Amino acid sequence: MIPVLSQRPGLSALPPLSLYVHFPWCVRKCPYCDFNSHEARNGFDETGYIDALLADLESALPLIWGRPVHTVFMGGGTPSLFSPEAIDRLLAGLRARLRLLPEAEITLEANPGTVEAAKFQGYRAAGVNRLSLGIQSFNPRHLKAIGRIHDDGEARRAAELAAETFDTFNLDLMFALPGQTLAEAIEDVETALSFAPTHLSCYHLTLEPNTYFSRYPPELPDDDLAAEMQEAIESRLARAGFDHYETSAYAKPGHRARHNLNYWAFGDYLGIGAGAHGKLSFHDRIVRQARYKQPAAYLKGVAAAQPSQTETVVSEAELPFEFMLNALRLTEGVPTELFTERTGLGIGTIARQIESAVAQGLLDADPRWLRPTPLGRRFLNRLMQVFLPDD
Repeated sequence: MIPVLSQRPGLSALPPLSLYVHFPWCVRKCPYCDFNSHEARNGFDETGYIDALLADLESALPLIWGRPVHTVFMGGGTPSLFSPEAIDRLLAGLRARLRLLPEAEITLEANPGTVEAAKFQGYRAAGVNRLSLGIQSFNPRHLKAIGRIHDDGEARRAAELAAETFDTFNLDLMFALPGQTLAEAIEDVETALSFAPTHLSCYHLTLEPNTYFSRYPPELPDDDLAAEMQEAIESRLARAGFDHYETSAYAKPGHRARHNLNYWAFGDYLGIGAGAHGKLSFHDRIVRQARYKQPAAYLKGVAAAQPSQTETVVSEAELPFEFMLNALRLTEGVPTELFTERTGLGIGTIARQIESAVAQGLLDADPRWLRPTPLGRRFLNRLMQVFLPDD
């Protein structure tokens, strides 16, 4: 059944809109990575890809016409393989075609080993106002174990450049790495803090399907040690003044990632670029799109004005789980009324599931909020499963 959103309370206005731009190339595919990334063995056509991104956007404009864009996120892959001139041309093209708000958060992902000072300065001059740097670890042994192309010196230099160039920047770290001890996990955090980042993302290394590590799994810390690492990281970052506002995200006051917050609050986002995903709300439906994953197929689709490989309407039965899958990642949860505002469904449609989650101690009993308890945050997958649609 297609939800008729305009006939339900709270849907008079559409959710905030973000733009995600995917850059599919990397120097080398990391063994743990399940993102849409492809090794740039023979290089790539930088100019041609920027042309395709802008053509992709133009074909999507009727879907978002007139809506302001609050955030832009350039992810990958490795966007920092692209020159500052290419990013400048892309952002100029976005401004010419979109209602990009003057205060919009514009994030670019970068990897150590693909950057230098002039590049960071060029990205900043082009309009990037937030950098997200894929450090993962400052330990040379662990960097080698997870297949990163940079060494610890390059990691430190990249973090130093980020601090010098951007007022707001994020450092990505991983923990529960092959052979990692508790002391080594905390040492990575201490090193990260020495560069005074405004945001840290601390991810538990997981063995995702269809990756090299899933086929040839390394020996990882056991669950108890991994849990100790997570608790120690949370405690250390709390003492450093970071707010643990999302499952893996920690921010200084005023520096939460607005783009990601829009995802977690079930906002809208248009995705352009090879393999990009999007979610768009209309008055009679919510649609998910996925662009062609292979760069060659994507470029061919753009040339034919058909960049999306799939476009599906989210069914009414799927909407509660889709909403909760995002909202319950937030430590504070979301106001209960947001469920109706963003899905068009009455809260009564999930009353039974809420009651069950509260009874299991996974969800806060406050009827004004949909908020995971500390137990719910620890066993988030179990909490999410409560809201899976019935077969």
